Parts: sequence; C-alpha cells; structure tokens
Amino acid sequence: MLYLLLVILGWINIYAAVYSDEHQSILDMGQKYGKQLIWIIAAIVLAIMVFTVDSKFYAAFAYHIYGATILLLIAVLFLGKEVNGARAWFEFGNIALQPAELGKFATNLAIAKCISQFDFKIQKMRSYLILIAIIAVPALLIILQNDTGSALVFAVFVFVFYREGLNGMVLFWGFAAAALFILSLVLDEFKLLLFLLSISIAAYGVLRQSVKESLIGTLITSGILTLIWITNSSMNLGATPLQLLTITTLLIAVLFIGYGIIKHISEVWRIVLFFIFAIGISMSVNYFYKNVLASHQRDRIDQVLGIKVDKLGRGYNVNQSKIAIGSGGFIGKGFLKGTQTKFNFVPEQSTDFIFCTVGEEWGFVGSTVVLGLFLILLVRLVSLAERQRSQFSRVYGYGVACILFFHIAINISMTIGLAPVIGIPLPFFSYGGSSLWAFTIMLFIFLRFDATRTENIR
Repeated sequence: MLYLLLVILGWINIYAAVYSDEHQSILDMGQKYGKQLIWIIAAIVLAIMVFTVDSKFYAAFAYHIYGATILLLIAVLFLGKEVNGARAWFEFGNIALQPAELGKFATNLAIAKCISQFDFKIQKMRSYLILIAIIAVPALLIILQNDTGSALVFAVFVFVFYREGLNGMVLFWGFAAAALFILSLVLDEFKLLLFLLSISIAAYGVLRQSVKESLIGTLITSGILTLIWITNSSMNLGATPLQLLTITTLLIAVLFIGYGIIKHISEVWRIVLFFIFAIGISMSVNYFYKNVLASHQRDRIDQVLGIKVDKLGRGYNVNQSKIAIGSGGFIGKGFLKGTQTKFNFVPEQSTDFIFCTVGEEWGFVGSTVVLGLFLILLVRLVSLAERQRSQFSRVYGYGVACILFFHIAINISMTIGLAPVIGIPLPFFSYGGSSLWAFTIMLFIFLRFDATRTENIR
C-alpha cells in the first residue's frame, strides 16, 4: 500500500508540474502524466511478475543478472542515444531504457550473493578487493557514459558492508576524506594547515586522555606557526602559503616523531599517519578538481559551497527551485495553483526537481507528509531486513534501503541547495519509466525474499 501511495502521489505531482489549460485531462496519453500512467501500470505488472518468481531464483542467478547488466552498460556506450551530454539510454520507438538504473539492483544482488558465500570473510583484504571490483565495474562504465550522478549511488553500499562487519575505521577515513575535500576548496593553505594541526592535536589528546599534553602541543604548534609567519612578514622573505605550509609541516612532524620515539610512539604514529593522509588528500584536491571534474560539475559544487554565486547561470535551477518551495509557505498554494512550475521557471520540474511542485503546491505540511512517507518506507525496509533468516536476503534488503535513502536525501537536498545538482530521480515521484521500473523491481524482489524469510536463501 505504501508503494502504491507513493507512486500515485508522484503521478499526481507530475500532472501538476506540467499541467496546462490546453491539456487538462490527467489521462491524456500525449502528455508526460499520461505516459507516466502507462509506466505505472507496466510497473505494477512487473511487480506481480517479480513477486511470483521463486525467491531462490534471484540468488541462483544473481551473478548472471549482474553480468547481463554489465553487458548492457557496455553496449549503451556504443549503441545508446545521447541526452543532455550523457550517452546512457537505449531508445526503442517512444520508449527509452537507462541501463544504469537496472545496474543498481543487479549490483545489489551480486553483493548479497558474494557476502553470503560460506567462505566469505569481510575482514580479509581479498574480500575487500572483490567487493570493490563488483561496485567499481558498473560505476566506471556509468562514468564513461558521462552520468556521474548515477555512479555516485554505488558508494552507499559501504553502509551495507558496515552492517556485515566492516571495520568502522573505513567509514571514518571515508568521511574524513570527504570533509577534507570540502575544506580544501573553501580554505586557503594556511587556514587548512592550522585546522589539520588542531584536529591532530585534539585526536592525540583523545588517544592519550591527557588534556595537559594537548594544551602543550597546541601552544607549541601555535608558537611555530606564529614564528614562521612573523619571520616571513618582517624579513620580506616572500614565501608563498604553500612554502610556509611545507616548512611548518616538516617542523611539526619532526617534533611529533621525536616525542613519539621518546614516549608514546604508538599514539603519535597514528596521529602522524592521519596528518600525512590529510595533507595528501588536500594537496590532491586541486588536481582532481581542475583536471577530473567537468566545468559544469565544478560550477555546481562552487554554488553549493558559496565559492561562486551565479543565480542566472549555473545556479539558476537551484535558485528557482528554492523560490518555488519557499513560495509554498506553510500549507501551499493549492493543487494546480503553483505559479513557479506553471510558467516553467523551474527547469526539469517533472524529473530532477519534482519536489518543487510538492513544496509550492502543498507547502511545508505536504512536504513533511511526503518526507514522512519516505521515512516510514526506509524504517520498514530496515526492520524487514533485520528479521531475515538468510544473510543473502538481509544484505539485499539493506542495499535496497541504502539506495533509496541516497536518492531521497540527495534529490531533495539538490532542490533546496544543500547538495550539488547531480541529476538523480526522486524514487516513485520523478517522471520516467526506467527509474520507476528499476525501483519497483528492486523493492519487490526484497518483498519476495521477506515472504519466504524462513528459508535459507544463498
């Protein structure tokens, strides 16, 4: 019932997003909402078919389904249709199919199959490499299609691994790398160095459980930084921030290592390794940012971080989206009364920015209801995953929950300016057959597993 409610709400909002006086019938098959109705009916048929198949079939043919999807991802690079700069769709008459959407549940099946094997131990390096390969192959193929947003979804599987016993430090280093990436963009070299040194000293204090040693380390670090800065300024040495950073880093590293050799070498070496890792990440950000990311991707990140403000250029979509949502107020303007969406001020209002229609026409109350329904769905999925007897079913269930969470969180964050625009749909709401069918198949495979949860599926 929750699935049907979300799908129907999505259909109604697509109708509201593209409504015009010339085409008032919600059953007009020549309009997007008419086509979406056809895809909804097809999705329900798919759901019934998926649910009637024996649950052991999906486990037995998990790798085969994954392999077939990989072949589709390769084929679309050569035979696919290019849309908005991404060659990611097969076109069959009036129907377009995006293999990247199918790749998510196929990869989820392969991961569940891999982890549920008798000889699999997630703590082993061999296991890490196998899981990374399963994720990396489809993700890289999708990146080659110039669809970076869809490729980023595959990173959420790390939370599934964590549930199955992955060391928590892997998550820590991942979040640390992401935080350093952002800080390296918004801070200059000197401020970044000061921040990293402060964090390192604080971390040392936590490990040693010594406030005194942390304060002494902070005073020494501050003194070295101040002395180098004053010397450079007063003597007009003309050292660049990067040179100052290098000199300071070397001095601090020598002091830390020297102190570690004398006293607490284990704790100090951990901090030194963290500091070296942090410096390496921050120094590589500039190269990655300028040479790997496309210009429009850099512009979108700059807009989110406030490095650039371009409300009429790259930031136009998000700016108009925020205006539309804000104009809805507490209870919204009412069904079919949204002016921002009716006059096409919001680009992609029926796909990536469909949440704008919810915010404008139904306001804070309607947005809260939609978010509440998504939250209930996610909590229910996690609850169902936990009660599975089979590890295969549990891993797959957590994968479904993580994929849906990523889509929901990032899509809505895009519309309110908290995340870069990476072009991923809002599940069950955004216009399009590929995403709706893929989410439906993914969800109902898990519901099929839950229906036979007493069986040990592998």
